[in-house]
Formats: sequence, structure tokens, C-alpha cells
Amino acid sequence: MKSILKQAAGIDVAKNELVVCLGRMDQEVTIELFAHKNFENSKKGFDLLIKWVGKMFSSEMPVRFVMEATGVYHESFAYFLIDKGQEVSIVLPNKISSYFRTLDVKTETDKTASEAIARFGLERKLDLWKKPKELFKQLKQLTSERVQIIDERTVLKNQIHAEKNEAFPNQSSLKRMKIRLAILEKQDDEIQAELRILIKKDSEVQKLVALLCTIPGIGILTAATVLGETNGFDLIRNKRQITSYAGLDVKQKDSGTSVHKKPRISKRGNKHLRKALHMSALCSIRCNDNSKAIFVRLVSRNGIKMQAVVAVQRRLLELMFILYKIQKPYDKNFNNSQTKVIIIEEELKEELELT
Repeated sequence: MKSILKQAAGIDVAKNELVVCLGRMDQEVTIELFAHKNFENSKKGFDLLIKWVGKMFSSEMPVRFVMEATGVYHESFAYFLIDKGQEVSIVLPNKISSYFRTLDVKTETDKTASEAIARFGLERKLDLWKKPKELFKQLKQLTSERVQIIDERTVLKNQIHAEKNEAFPNQSSLKRMKIRLAILEKQDDEIQAELRILIKKDSEVQKLVALLCTIPGIGILTAATVLGETNGFDLIRNKRQITSYAGLDVKQKDSGTSVHKKPRISKRGNKHLRKALHMSALCSIRCNDNSKAIFVRLVSRNGIKMQAVVAVQRRLLELMFILYKIQKPYDKNFNNSQTKVIIIEEELKEELELT
């Protein structure tokens, strides 16, 4: 009988359901997917899943549970597995999507998605997931709530403007809208105060936020949003990953002499990061010579201002990750080659630690 090298459970997570595929890799590096089953995405379903996996797999080696970072629906199960002492890997969705396209699969269903995740877990050497700091989770919740309030406030301001400019404005409607606007502005102030209190509670996070805010255009709210959405850069290993996670990676298609599509950002990533960085990019273009130079160069090349703003967004996000890695404040005169050397050294060090 061939000995087993790895065991993995690939899980496609939905709001109400966990679609599970079990797989193993033997000494000849042959992958076998041998069992499928669906479970409820609930505490009862988690217990049944763990029992089933225990029966199906050999107890001589650990099982790696692999899943995508799908919004919030995977979180309860991930916390449950960690509390049970299981090995968990959470993969960025764009990685699984790119891997899925390499497989000879014409039909995309929850079942085939779970099979792809199981294969990915067996073929790749994945990092073990750890519980994020509770503070990062709270930052994410508060910044997400604030975005909703800002969106509601914008809609309400537009409605007030439209009502005022009618031929015969309804004064009672205007009064009610202004009351709602005042409530939203008060809630925005409360959230910002809570965020500052949260950040001050943890000296490491406070230091990191201060470090990120040394970049011209980056404020406390943007720094808090980026840290909350990335769990303090926990799943990020290099600049390519952070730009891909935010959906700011460039998508281009050239083929032969006839197909030449314009480069675009993929937008297959965290929209909250892109939204948070938009105003920061506009501010950075005004107050940072380096960002302004990028903006002017791109606008003079293609005449499209929004593309140039997006390029500055990407640059700011990469800068935030670089400062996190080197633990040094922003310096506009710092030699870019020195930065590259430091980042390469850090990435090599992490690769060695993983192996």
C-alpha cells in the first residue's frame, strides 16, 4: 500500500452551506479526490463535518482544511477549527480563481470549486492561518459601518439639493431630511472617535498606524481601513499580493496582430481598499511631489486622469506594505533601490522560514 504524504479537505463556503471535497497525495505525488459531502454552515454542521472527516482520513497525519476568504461566511468555521486544534489555511479568492482556470474543468459548480480548493491545498505549501487580532476585526467592522453611513449621507445630500432646487420645495420634507443628515453626521463622529480609542489601546497597532500616516495623503481612517481589511497584512507576502487582493492588478490581453485590448485593473479584489484609497490618492497628488510626478507623467502619456489616479492608489498601497515590512517612516528622498533590496531580503527570509 502506498504511503500518504498529505491529506486535505477543500471547502467551498456559502452563506448556508459548506461543500466539502476530501483528497490525499501519495508517495508518487499522485492526487486522489475520493469523497464529497455537503454540510450546514452552522455549529451543528461543523460538528458533523469534523466527525465525518475523522472517519474518512487516516489519523496518523494531520488534515489541512483549506478554504477561500469569502467575505464573512468562512469566519465562524475557521474559528471553530482553530479552537478544535485543526490545521487551517485561508487562501485569497483570486489565487483559487487563477488556479481553477488552469484545470481541465468546463463546468463550474460548488462541487468542482471544492475539488479545485482541495487540489490547491495538496499541491501548494500553504501558510497556516492564525486568528487575527480582535482589534483588527473591530477596525474592519467600524470602517465598514462608516462607509455605509458616508454612502447614505451622500444620497441624502443629493436629495436635499434636488428638493431645494424644485419650483415648490416641500419644507417639511426638507426638515426631516436635515434631521436624518444630522443623525448620520453624529454617527460618523462617534465611529471616528471609537476608531481612535481602539487604536490607542494597542501600542503596536498605534505605532503601525503612525508609521503608515507618514505617507502624504494617508490618514488615520485610511490606515485603519487597510489594516482592518488585511488583518494587519497577515495574508500578504509581497507587493503583488497586496495589489491583487485590492483588485488593483493590471489585466491586459494581447494576441497576434488583431487583439490589443487596453490595460485595465482587474477589480477582482477588496473594493473597500480601493474605495478607501481613492480620496487618499487625490490628496497625495496635491501634497506629495512623487505622487504628482506619477500623475502628470501618466496623464501626459494617455490623457486619462482616472487611470493616473488609480496608479497613485496602487503606489500608495504598495508603499504602506513596504513601510510595514521595513518598519521605517516614509522618506521621499529614500533610494528606491535600497527599498527593493530590503523587500527582497525580507521575502527570501520568509521563504526560508516556510521551508
